[in-house]
Amino acid sequence: MKQKLIIWDFDGVIADTEKLWIQNRLQMLNDKFNLNWDFATAYKTIGGMSDKTKKEVLESLGISTNKEFWQEAIKQDILTMKKGFALTDGIEDIFKMKQFEQCIATGGVSFKTDKKIEMVGIRNYFPPEKVFTADLVTYGKPEPDLFLLAAETMGYKPENCIVIEDSLVGLQAGIKAKMIVVAFMQYNLSYSEYFLSQIKNLGITNIFY
Repeated sequence: MKQKLIIWDFDGVIADTEKLWIQNRLQMLNDKFNLNWDFATAYKTIGGMSDKTKKEVLESLGISTNKEFWQEAIKQDILTMKKGFALTDGIEDIFKMKQFEQCIATGGVSFKTDKKIEMVGIRNYFPPEKVFTADLVTYGKPEPDLFLLAAETMGYKPENCIVIEDSLVGLQAGIKAKMIVVAFMQYNLSYSEYFLSQIKNLGITNIFY
C-alpha cells in the first residue's frame, strides 16, 4: 500500500502564529470600524482563513474593507514576523519520518509563507514544490480546493491524505476533501470548550491536545 501524505497547516500547527495575525486584524478592524471585538470574537469570525476569505466574510457582515486595508495588514504582519517565532516543540521529529510524504497547505499567501518557513528553518523538509498557499486556488478554506490541489500535485488520492489543522475552517475543508482529519489543539488559541464542542460536532475523533 502506498504511504500516506501528511498535509500540514502552518499557522497554529507548525508554529504558534495564528494568534499573531488575528491580533493584527483585530486591532485594525476595531480602530477603523469601532467594532469593539475581543480576540475570541475575531478568531471565531475570521480565524484560519486567507485574507481573501476574511474579506468576503467581513463583507457579508456589512464590514467593507478596501485594498489599502489589506496592504496595511500585510505590512503589520511583516513587522510582527521580524520579532520572530519558534517551531512547535517536537514537530521536527515528525518531519523527519520517512514513512510519510509531507507537504504544507496554508491559508497564507506564498511570499509570507516562504518567509515563515525560512524563519523556523524547515526549508529542507518543505521545498517550494511541497508548499501550497491560498493564492493558488480560487476558493480558500473552508472549501477543499487547497487540500485537493496539494493531494493531486503530490500524487495522492484524498483517502490517503492526513490533514492536520487547528482551525474550524481548515478542519471543514479537510472533511469536504474526504481526507483523514486531525485537530491540533496544543495552543490555547484553540483549546476552549467552544472550539472543542464545534470540532466534535464536525464528527472529528482524532483530536491532539
